[in-house]
Amino acid sequence: MASKIREKIKLVSTGKTESGQPTKTFYTTTKNKRQHTEKLNTKKFDPKAFNPATGKNGIHVVFKEDKIK
Repeated sequence: MASKIREKIKLVSTGKTESGQPTKTFYTTTKNKRQHTEKLNTKKFDPKAFNPATGKNGIHVVFKEDKIK
């Protein structure tokens, strides 16, 4: 029987809304536990995050790894 190598993770946005509240946007994905033991940080698009340069919503922000409960 094969052991589970891939682990389901949730990538949570670090973006903020115009009022300064967290957007609570997330992506789900999997990662290989043996090859990548550290926490995953990646830059992805958050459609709810406020972009002060343009004054509109939607910007690329860092998403940090969190476990799925």
